[in-house]
Amino acid sequence: MAVRVPGGGISAQQAGDPAVLKALLAKSKPTPLEFQFGLIGDQQYNAEQEAQFPTVIRAMDREPLAFVVHDGDFKGGQPCTDELFRSRLELFQSSAHPFIFTPGDNDWTDCHGGGMGGYDPLERLARLRQLFYADSGQSLGKRRLSLTSQSEQRRFQLFKENLLWTTGEVVFATIHAVGSNNGLGRSPQGDAEFQARNEANVNWLRTAFSLARDGRFQAVMLITQANPRFEQSPADPGRQGFNDLVAALEEETRAFGKPVVLVHGDSHYFRIDKPLLQGQGPRSGSTPSLRNFTRVETFGPPDLHWIRVRVIPSNPNIFLFEPEAMR
Repeated sequence: MAVRVPGGGISAQQAGDPAVLKALLAKSKPTPLEFQFGLIGDQQYNAEQEAQFPTVIRAMDREPLAFVVHDGDFKGGQPCTDELFRSRLELFQSSAHPFIFTPGDNDWTDCHGGGMGGYDPLERLARLRQLFYADSGQSLGKRRLSLTSQSEQRRFQLFKENLLWTTGEVVFATIHAVGSNNGLGRSPQGDAEFQARNEANVNWLRTAFSLARDGRFQAVMLITQANPRFEQSPADPGRQGFNDLVAALEEETRAFGKPVVLVHGDSHYFRIDKPLLQGQGPRSGSTPSLRNFTRVETFGPPDLHWIRVRVIPSNPNIFLFEPEAMR
C-alpha cells in the first residue's frame, strides 16, 4: 500500500461507494420522530470507577432511551488483558438498551506501554474486533439495534467497528479515530495500520453524509473517541493523524447545510461548542465557525456522568443535550 501524507488530499478511494449508498437508501427512510439516547465515554479508569460504573448503566436502563453510545476508552492504564476485555463486554451486554461502542486509544493503541502489559497494539485491536464486533450487524445490549457495518464492503472488511444506523430523521455513524495522534508516528507497522484505517474512516464519513443528503435526512451525528485537535494547526505533529478526517468533515458539513454533531471523548472535558472553522487551521479573529456544526465532548475522569440527548424535529438545532450528573 502506498503511504499518503496526512492532509495531502482525499483520494478517489476514500469517496463513498455508489452501490453501498444505494443499499442504504433502500432500507433507510427518514421519519419525523422525537426520541432520546445516551452518550458516555472515558470510564472505569481505576478501581473506584470500575465499582461505580454499573450504577451509570443501571441509571440509563431506567430511562426511555432508544440506545446508548460509548465513545471509547473503557479503561485507563490497567493492563490490556483478555479478562478485562471480557469483563467490559459483559457489562456492555447487560445494558437494557442497545449499546454501541467505538474503541479508544486506551483500549488498544496504547497497550504497548509497560503499565498496560506491553502488548502488540495490532494484536489487541484484532482481539477487540473479535470480541466486541462478533456480530457487527447488531448492537450490544439486551435489546438489539440493527446496524450497517463498513466491513460489509469487501475493500473495508477489517473495519467491523465502523457502524451506521438511522433513527427518526438522523443518520448516526461511528468513526474509528483514536487519541495518541490516531496511532500515527509510533512504528512503521502502526503507520501502515493508520493509513488503512484513515482511508476507511474518510470513506465512512462521506458515506454517512451521502446517505443524509440523498435520503433527505435532517441531521448527522458522528461519534469517535479522539479529540481531533481543532484548535491546532494541521502542521502540528499531534494533529497530523486527524488532518484528512477534519478536512472531509469540514467539506461535508458545509455541503450538507443542516445540523451536524461530532461526539468525542479523549480529553476528559465536558463541552459543547463550535470549533470547526471555514477553512482548516487554528482559530483566529477573522475566521468564522461553521454554524451548522457542533462538537460535544463527553465526561471523563474524575466525572462519572452521562449525557442525555433529545432529538426534537421541530427544533432548528434538532439536538438538545442534557448532562446527567451521577454524584
